[in-house]
Order: sequence, then C-alpha cells, then structure tokens
Amino acid sequence: MEKITSFTIDHLKLVPGVYVSRKDHVGNETITTFDLRMTSPNDEPVMNTAEVHTIEHLGATFLRNHKEYKGKVVYFGPMGCRTGFYLLIAGDLSSKDIMPLMIEMYEFIRDFKGEVPGASPKDCGNYLDMNLGMANYLAARYLDQILYQIDDAHLIYPQ
Repeated sequence: MEKITSFTIDHLKLVPGVYVSRKDHVGNETITTFDLRMTSPNDEPVMNTAEVHTIEHLGATFLRNHKEYKGKVVYFGPMGCRTGFYLLIAGDLSSKDIMPLMIEMYEFIRDFKGEVPGASPKDCGNYLDMNLGMANYLAARYLDQILYQIDDAHLIYPQ
C-alpha cells in the first residue's frame, strides 16, 4: 500500500504550527486540510484526551458559528496522536489565509468560561471527559508560542 501524505512528513523535524496538509477536489470545489499542530511530535508530551475533547467541542462550536467561515467549514477534529487538530475548509487556501481565524478561535478557547457546549449526556457520548482549565492553558500556550509570531518555519512543512 502507498503511504498517505500525512505519513510522509518527517515528524522528527515537525514543530508546532499551522500547515496545509493537503488539497482535495470534490466536484468543482477545493477542500483544504490544515494541520493545526499544537505540540512537537515525539518530543514533548501529547495532550490528554480531556483537553483535546474540550478543544474539539469549543473549536467546532466557534467555527460552525463564525460569520464568515461557518458555511465553509467541513470538519474540525483531533489527530489520533493527540498532537493537534485537523481543520478542513472549502476553498483553495493557504496557512496565511486562515491565521486571523486561528487566532480568533484560539483566543475564544483560551478565554472561554462556563459550561462547555455539548458537554451533557444528551449531547455527547463521553461528556465527562472534559478539562476546560487545560484547554484554556493549551490555547494560551499555542497563541503565545506560535500563532502570535508565526513565521514560514511554522507555516510550511519541514523538508
């Protein structure tokens, strides 16, 4: 079997950032998949499931309610390795194109207080596995260490 594209990226050189993972064509539309890498793979601890789950709920809620992007968001969810998230958006986009959206979303997650949307037994199959405090912390860390001063080394996959 042929390796899928995401397994061809050298994860020993990969650092946190916002990367275009792939572009697919569905009919006349381009779907851009973004790799929102929050931790350094194989170098630092992965995120725990509770904070990943919380970021997923908050990020998906934010994106699906965003005035400009709500009709373009195809998917937002965690990577199985728990080092980041995938975001699929309709459109032929670059990482730089979505930086204002990413900053806005992670500020929303950093600043969110109260009941996590969808964190109830009626709405979620694992509603107790949430950690808002750690989700706030990880969003703040990603903003401060990566998003606020992002450069090409954190926007383009390493060779």
